[in-house]
Parts: sequence; C-alpha cells; structure tokens
Amino acid sequence: MTETEHRRCVVVGGGPAGMVLGLLLARAGVDVTVLEKHPDFLRDFRGDTIHPSTLTLLDELGLGEWFAAVPHTRVGRVTLPLRDGRTMTVADVSRLRVPHPYVAMAPQWDFLDLLADAGAREPSFDLRMRHEVTGLLREGGRVSGVAYRRADGTTGRLHAGLVVAADGRGSVTRHHAGLRPRQFQVPVDAWWFRLPRHGEEAEDQLIPRMGGRRFAVALPRTGYYQIAYLAPKGEDVRRLGIDGFRREVAAVCPQFADRMTELASLDDVKFLDIRLDRLRQWHTRGLLCIGDAAHAMSPVGGVGVNLAVQDAVAAAGLLAGPLSRGTTGEVQGRELAKVRARRLLPTVVTQSLQQALHRGLIRPVMEGRREGPPAAVADMLDRFPALAAAPAYVVGVGVRPEHAPAFARRPPLPPRTPRTPLAEDAAGR
Repeated sequence: MTETEHRRCVVVGGGPAGMVLGLLLARAGVDVTVLEKHPDFLRDFRGDTIHPSTLTLLDELGLGEWFAAVPHTRVGRVTLPLRDGRTMTVADVSRLRVPHPYVAMAPQWDFLDLLADAGAREPSFDLRMRHEVTGLLREGGRVSGVAYRRADGTTGRLHAGLVVAADGRGSVTRHHAGLRPRQFQVPVDAWWFRLPRHGEEAEDQLIPRMGGRRFAVALPRTGYYQIAYLAPKGEDVRRLGIDGFRREVAAVCPQFADRMTELASLDDVKFLDIRLDRLRQWHTRGLLCIGDAAHAMSPVGGVGVNLAVQDAVAAAGLLAGPLSRGTTGEVQGRELAKVRARRLLPTVVTQSLQQALHRGLIRPVMEGRREGPPAAVADMLDRFPALAAAPAYVVGVGVRPEHAPAFARRPPLPPRTPRTPLAEDAAGR
C-alpha cells in the first residue's frame, strides 16, 4: 500500500542547505520533513569547508560549542607559490574582524550529524533517511508534494504546502519540476584523493600548486590532506594508470613524492564533474530550489557550502511566516520569488569571481601559457598585503551574509556526545 501524509514543508535532500533549512523552520514551529535517500551522511570528498559566516551562524543557533568539539583544522590564509620561490598571500582570512577569522575544515558528515542532532530536539522536525524522492505530486496546477520510495521498496506520498529542492547539482526534484539551469563554461574537472599529513606540516594555510600544465590543491585535514588534482575538462586521468597518476601528482606537488605509494590504486581517486550553472527562476508554484539545486558552484574558493547555508537561512527567514499561516501552509509565488531576489546578488558575484579565476589563472596554467599568477597581481599584493583581506571577505563572509532569525536563536546548548560515523558505518556493513 502507498502511504499518504501531510506536512507544512518537505525538504528534499539532507545536505547543508536542506538540514539548515529544516532546523530553522522547525525552530519556528513549522512541521517540516527532510527526506534523504542515503542511509547516512558518509559521502567522501564533499564540501568540507565551514566559513566564518557559517561559524557565526552556529554560534547564533547555540551550536558553536558543539562544532568546536568536532575534530577540525583551521585555515587562515590562501597562498600561491611564485616562480622565484616566494609565496603570495591572495586571501588572508585572519585579517577579518569576525568572531571566527579562519575557515574550518571538518568532514561534512560531522557537520550534518550535528545539525541532525539539533533538529531532533525540535518536536516539528522530521528527518527520514533512506527515503528517495521519485516524483512530484501536483494539484490544481501547482506542486503539492512528493512521491518517495523507501529502501525496502515500499512507497509513500507526502503532501505539503511547500516543497524545497535542496538535493544538489543533479537535483532530481528540479528536473521533475521542469526547471533548467543556464550552464557556464568550466575548463577543468577535479580528481579527489587523500594522502597522509605529517605532524610537523602546517595546517593554517592552503597552498595551491601549479605549473607544467598541472594544478592541484591540498586541503589540510586532521591527520591527512584532501587533494584535488585538476585536469582539463573531459580528460580521464585513469588512462595514466596508478603509476602515471602518481608521477603527475608528484610533478606538481613534489612535497608529496615521499608518500605517493599510499595511493594504492585508482579506486582511491574520486571524480568530480565540475559544473557552474544557475537557474533563471528558482521557483515554480509550490516548489523552491536552493543551494546547488539553484546554482552549482565551482570548488574554487570552497564557497558552495557557505552559499547553500546562507540560501537556507534567507529562505527560513522569509518563509517561516507564510508557512505558518492558514490550514496547509501554502506559499504564494511572490513569497518564493523573494528568496531569489535576496540571494541572487551574492550568487552572481561569487560565480563571476570563479569564472574570472578560471579564465585568468586556471585555464592559462592548464594550457601552458603561465606557470603561476599574473606578475602584476603578485607585485600589487606584495606591495599592499592588506588587499588580501578583500577576497578573504568575499569568500569567508560573503556579499550578503545571513544571520539566524530571532525565532531560531538559542543560548549555547548542553554538551553533546559526537557520533563516530565511520565506526558505525563499518559495523553496519
């Protein structure tokens, strides 16, 4: 039998945008269900950067101490190597006058588990794992809910005043709604893997490596590096074999030559099809898209999580009231349009900066026309190091930072015992 239920709001996708939106709406007293198709949050090589504005948001939600207990590293600067052996600081987050002047690097599953635990304290919050959305319900020309399938094959229908698509760049919900994003050209794809990090190696700065038509970024994590090796769009590095791939990485990152054998096989290398796109309209009647479902970001700057979270905060502040009215919580199109109107400028500015970096730095390096950043930029930042605070602000705080609405703010919550998801996952398998 197909089960049928009714909620004020259904959020599709248990990523950062979906979990933050679900938590905030629940704190406003809105009955909200978050549907996540996976059994847990254990996906490797997701966006693991928590920016200063998100850290401030966690403080406002009473979750700052919970996050502080999660193992993480702190990155204060992004520097680029120059041909003469010097380095150039292009973004100095430590210069920002914010409560948390750094980018925290933490596994995304820890961040999402934290949000799930916070949501579980709210009576109107309902998180359902292993629930895969298979289609949209429609009534009177508007989206009125979702159809879903559980892991055991049983199905259900969940009617709602509003459906929010927060299911990422390949959003199935967006596809069913007939919304198509505008695509922007991207010159590279990313191949992600891990290598051990030695205890004496600094963790407070991020240094992209480039040269010889190669580009790589090593993100310092607790006990290891998470490395993105960039290759020209459409090029499959698996053709190199594991030995060839090790040589390519060691050529651009010679400091890792002593540990490349830790990369046992190409099964340890995960592919990311980098996309940059944006919906022209973020909503249709009864449905709203946020986060990557509305605007897929390049990994340049690691801003995807930050923008997705800020979308969710803006949406909660604008829609909690309309969702609470009436008997069904049906939200009018003009209310949904306010979310895009508020979040469009920071989205466009950030994507434009990413496109500029693609054109001015990454593509010339990949094509062999340059071995590093433009000399004029290097000279300017060398003479005026304080300029590095400007890109740090755009990346770390954002063009229009969002703050927790009053209804969602809490004093610091009592200590929490963090889960150990890797152990639980291993036991479950």
